[in-house]
Amino acid sequence: MRADRTPPAAGPGASLHVTIREALESRILGGDWPPGHRIPAEHELMGLFGCSRMTVNKVLTELAANGLVERRRRAGTFVSKPRPASALLQIPDVKAEILALGARYTFRLVERAVRAALPSDRARLAPGGTGEVLGVTTLHVGDERPFALEDRVIDLVTVPDARDEPFRLDPPGTWLLAHIPWTEAEHRIGAAAADGATAALLDLAPQAPCLVLERRTWAGGAAVTAARTLFADPAYRLVARFQPGSARPEGASHKNGA
Repeated sequence: MRADRTPPAAGPGASLHVTIREALESRILGGDWPPGHRIPAEHELMGLFGCSRMTVNKVLTELAANGLVERRRRAGTFVSKPRPASALLQIPDVKAEILALGARYTFRLVERAVRAALPSDRARLAPGGTGEVLGVTTLHVGDERPFALEDRVIDLVTVPDARDEPFRLDPPGTWLLAHIPWTEAEHRIGAAAADGATAALLDLAPQAPCLVLERRTWAGGAAVTAARTLFADPAYRLVARFQPGSARPEGASHKNGA
């Protein structure tokens, strides 16, 4: 990040450390800083954002915990390199997708409720979902425009910490990626017409076509979560490109023309 680059303004209610973290995430996820790139030193970030060393250290610690950077003693902080073992199990993160487009990310919890697993929950989480679950509906927003609506159920037997998690800083999907070492995933891609409630939240006409991504994840055979996400922009598409003998996708989800 060049010292002459103006840092993004904080959104309403955003703390300084969240603003800094999102600025760095945008550079990493958007490809401006490729794997192995050395990010600015702590004193440079302090000067750029006008903050304390403690704030910068908190940001870098969170980025390292999320696997985006590696902190090396006396050498600095570097963008993490792809890990072949985990590349096979790449989980889409809507927050990361929006940041990669260069947009300002925000989200809103539309609904959040703990309940005994319904038959539909058990079917979505199978195998699993036999106890209590947390149902969460999240509206993802990019530059103040609805981007995607996510309906998620989390198995509280596997993820008990989610019961009392307020999801103030990160949406449920991003939080899960940072807290649960999952081992298996299933993705299904399709299309659906937005019903009245969904269309209203996504600012679409009723019955407008939406790309739908359904995914389930497990940890050691135990169900973690199942999510169904509808994307507002019909031009949005999912792209993954592979090389022979490589499990690492070279492409990522994006909008046409982005």
